[in-house]
Amino acid sequence: MVHAGERKPLPTGLPNATPIFANSTFGYESMEQADLVFSGDLKDYIYTRYGNPTVEAFQEAIRVLEGGAVARAYASGMAALHAALLASDLTSGSYVIASRDLYGASFDLLYNIFGPFGVKTQLVDFADLDVLRQKTAELNPRALLAETISNPLLKVLDIEAVAEIAHSVGAKFIVDSTFATPYLSRPIEFGADLVVHSATKYLGGNADATGGVVVARDIADEPALTTAMKLAGGILSVWEAHSISRGLKTLALRLDKQCANAEFLADALRARDDIERVYYPKFSTDGVAAKVLRQPLNGALLSIVSKDNTREAAWSFMNALKLCVRATTLGDVFTTVSHSATSSHRELTEKRREALGISEGLVRISVGIENVADILADIEQALDKAKGKSKNA
Repeated sequence: MVHAGERKPLPTGLPNATPIFANSTFGYESMEQADLVFSGDLKDYIYTRYGNPTVEAFQEAIRVLEGGAVARAYASGMAALHAALLASDLTSGSYVIASRDLYGASFDLLYNIFGPFGVKTQLVDFADLDVLRQKTAELNPRALLAETISNPLLKVLDIEAVAEIAHSVGAKFIVDSTFATPYLSRPIEFGADLVVHSATKYLGGNADATGGVVVARDIADEPALTTAMKLAGGILSVWEAHSISRGLKTLALRLDKQCANAEFLADALRARDDIERVYYPKFSTDGVAAKVLRQPLNGALLSIVSKDNTREAAWSFMNALKLCVRATTLGDVFTTVSHSATSSHRELTEKRREALGISEGLVRISVGIENVADILADIEQALDKAKGKSKNA
């Protein structure tokens, strides 16, 4: 994380940090040289939409961390997921089997962008491997899509088992690993074909840059990923690439602290009599978290539901917070809280959210690096205030 992608030779030597190449275009000594570059016979830069040294340094760092063959960066996590799906050879009439436990915008991308072009989506509970195997054999999909740690119920995916199912019909297996990062899990090692990250979250980690990245297991996916970048134009800004690369260097330090804080909070909140349930990978009994995640770490997110499982109770709690920030984002150095029913999964019907287990009272907590006693004190005073308000009502 500290060294990958850095110190590429320049005419002035080896820079310890990759410079920001803010130019949009690159010139040549002669037309003969330009012709060689455009033909691909000479490796050099043409136009930042085609590639840029600052962005390439970030791509190389993520490629190394994920253990992939190639990485391509995009303007956001959604642009990266769009590119990964485009690289899966989707055509009219083809199927994508998607986990029913996905970020809400991922559903929207499948239905609203790919759907009108005839791509069909089938939602399946990826924890039920028998049903998934049956549906995969029946539909012969081009791609399977799931998350390493799901949003917002934090279910950990058995990547190896799902990869085997996907490959049994020749389908691409796309894993959104935003919540895990390559520090907690490397899906390619378990058989994933394409790994997607919203780099806006943990990779950057400081709420100051937006970006996304796809890492492919096979170099054969490079042309499709590059074409999506060049022709759709959703490229990562050089300024964002620099910020995310800088954040990446402290990813391990941040996640060690954030995961330790999250586990402490999960244990403490689970013991409260006003909390109905705490969702956290550590509490799962299926053994998948121990297989997939870097132990003893179990991620830096948890979701809670109070006994008074209503939107009013959730909002009262969130409004009473003083240290924790009310925001839809996650993975930053500060602790944030999000109400999934009105943010990440707002576009789903209430009936659909209930079927997924996303209740009106569920609050997702992205734990930061603050002193854990301060975080807990803030959450507990807010819970007490919300409980008192509920009793008075």
